[in-house]
Amino acid sequence: MNIEEIKKQLTDNHNDFIKIISSLSEKEFMFSVNDKWTAGQQLHHIVLSVSPLTKIFFLPSFMIKLIFGKANRTSKDYDSLIKKYLIKIDQGGKATKRFVPPTVEYMGREKLISQLTALIKKLVNQLEGFSEKQLDDLILPHPLLGKLTVREMFMFSVYHVQHHQKITLRNLEAKQ
Repeated sequence: MNIEEIKKQLTDNHNDFIKIISSLSEKEFMFSVNDKWTAGQQLHHIVLSVSPLTKIFFLPSFMIKLIFGKANRTSKDYDSLIKKYLIKIDQGGKATKRFVPPTVEYMGREKLISQLTALIKKLVNQLEGFSEKQLDDLILPHPLLGKLTVREMFMFSVYHVQHHQKITLRNLEAKQ
């Protein structure tokens, strides 16, 4: 994925997720299957996941390189990255404590949606500051996948929201 494709997919995928969350009744928003995350917690998890990226990307690229290092390999393609993530999940990988959402009440939904909308706009704007080369040269730590190039981190964010959207929809189907 190039920068323009990433920007479009980040925006589209998060907007799709927000539309689904916005359409839920209070019962649907608060519904949990086998003590798994509710739709509200899925939303909060995505906010918790995107927020640190917007903070890191406020740093100039030379600082990111200084703090986290430089890639010693080429970026994986989207499908390979997602395959690696799904293998980690199948092996029991879970969100680390920092990314585990608390209970989310229905009345907090709009605030979280506003936060996510603002974070995605900020992330897309920050992406403008990178060259295609920098996306492949700079690395960042991911709690489950290890060191990722910046391109991989953005591609992961594109997929991550879809992953949690699917879980949310699957849980709601179980409610039927």
